Amino acid sequence: MIYLDLFLGFLKVGCFAFGGAYGAIPLIRDVVMSYGWLSDEMLTYMIAVSESTPGPIMVNLATYIGSSQAGFLGAVIATLAVVLPSFLIILLVTALLKTVLKNKYVQAVLRGLKPCVIGIVLATGIYMVLGNCFGTISRIKVNMQAISITALLVAAILGCKYFAKKKLSPIGLIILSAILGIIIF
Repeated sequence: MIYLDLFLGFLKVGCFAFGGAYGAIPLIRDVVMSYGWLSDEMLTYMIAVSESTPGPIMVNLATYIGSSQAGFLGAVIATLAVVLPSFLIILLVTALLKTVLKNKYVQAVLRGLKPCVIGIVLATGIYMVLGNCFGTISRIKVNMQAISITALLVAAILGCKYFAKKKLSPIGLIILSAILGIIIF
């Protein structure tokens, strides 16, 4: 039964995850919480680990959760389930690409999805920052270490943009986050 749950849960994530991994985090959270596979805190840690390891976040999370719930076979099933919809869609899109992308209705749908994905990514980021810095609504707990790291990262981003006149690369931001985590925690 766990194998079927893993397959259907991550198939749902793979089918409805628009906008990449950051847009899929709320959906992954919903699936993982509904099945009780991880606590909210553990899921947040795994998102951070999945983000800082090579590979797509959704695949890394699916592999970890599948492995923790049902061993190697669970990891394989969850990983296949999360990538199967994308694989099938890419096959279909490549077959129909030239004619479909010229369709004005397809263009309208794609333009309409952009603001939705931006909103989902922004809401997820705000949810994670507030959750890590101040806890949940039911259990408010101010975490000064997390607030310090967040403030230092924001200062680094703004300082790099202001003084160096360029953006801090995501890789540099991840490395800085890891260093600050080691120092502060």
